[in-house]
Amino acid sequence: MSDNSSKYNFNDLLDIMEKLRSDKGCPWDKEQTHESLTNCMIEEAYEACDAISEKDSEKMTEELGDVLLQVVFHAQIGSEDGTFNIYDITDAICRKLIFRHPHIFGDKKFSTSAQVLESWEKLKIKEKGYESESDSMNRIPKNFPALMRASKIQTKAQRVGFDWPDVSGAFDKIYEETAEFKQAIAQNDVSKQKEEAGDLLFAVVNVCRFLGIDSEQSLNASSEKFIRRFTHVENSCINKGLNMKQMTIEELDKYWDEAKNENR
Repeated sequence: MSDNSSKYNFNDLLDIMEKLRSDKGCPWDKEQTHESLTNCMIEEAYEACDAISEKDSEKMTEELGDVLLQVVFHAQIGSEDGTFNIYDITDAICRKLIFRHPHIFGDKKFSTSAQVLESWEKLKIKEKGYESESDSMNRIPKNFPALMRASKIQTKAQRVGFDWPDVSGAFDKIYEETAEFKQAIAQNDVSKQKEEAGDLLFAVVNVCRFLGIDSEQSLNASSEKFIRRFTHVENSCINKGLNMKQMTIEELDKYWDEAKNENR
């Protein structure tokens, strides 16, 4: 068992960040603003998610620390500006958690996760002062991954009954949007092609939502599968002294099928 008493703690992190931003601190750290750190926050969050998906506890420890650093960094900048500090941040999240868990900190009684989520959304609407579901949709960050944002929009529409009665209606929409996409291609209308491509993706996400499938995770899994199979094709060509660029798609498909069979 590790000796936690010998480890740095949260207050140490606050002190380190304050020193890095001080007059005698690091030139780079002193130059940063809330705006300049935006991409860092996004990147660190994604790297933490990668560590979680890899089930690598050591990497998770490191990457979650990087995410925490971003929070502390913004808190320090806010403290210097006199707008907010780390205690304002912790106070705000504690108040939010207490408010949105009336079944724990109040007298509400919920027995299922679905009831909890329904209550959470209602309280969120009340807390944020949303006047309509479309108002709530507009508040979904535009910087979200596109598939995730589409799914959240569809879920909000479903809450007020704007949804297909079953998955067959959502599936038919895929065929409809595919036909419209093909038509735009045939007409060589680039603007329409972009629009219809988006509509097709939106329809596919809707089917995934109906089936309880995370479209973002599914697409990432397919991307990983493609990389594995392409690697097999590439290595097969290299081992046989073949130049992929000079081969036909039919010749390359033979190695692709090999990779598919190996996966199975």
